[in-house]
Amino acid sequence: MNAPASGTQDVMVEQDVVVARQTVRKLALQCGLRLVDQTKLITAASELARNAVIYGGGGHMDWAIVQNGVRAGLRLTFRDEGPGIPDLKLAMTDGWTSGNGLGLGLTGTRRLVDEFDIDSAPGQGTRVTITKWA
Repeated sequence: MNAPASGTQDVMVEQDVVVARQTVRKLALQCGLRLVDQTKLITAASELARNAVIYGGGGHMDWAIVQNGVRAGLRLTFRDEGPGIPDLKLAMTDGWTSGNGLGLGLTGTRRLVDEFDIDSAPGQGTRVTITKWA
């Protein structure tokens, strides 16, 4: 099986969130993630894809199968050109919610993955990169 090691897919509408979850499930299996880690990554991806659609006006999910020594992993980047997050510190506070997501918020998403990075500013969109290692 010679699947590509990276790719991009649109997350512009709610149906794209479902497709993104399916893609992440397939890639997580390919990387050898255990079922519990697959579930965590799929949940995190679903939240971030939904955020891109709802708050960012649509965006993209970039994915890459990555290596760290003998370990394989999956890195996902969700990016949009939306209004950005006005107060990133507040958004990364436990318990803070906009009231429209899955209830995980960005802090819950951060706890589901091994690596988490966010870059956002008003008027500059949002970019969140997550990685889960097998």
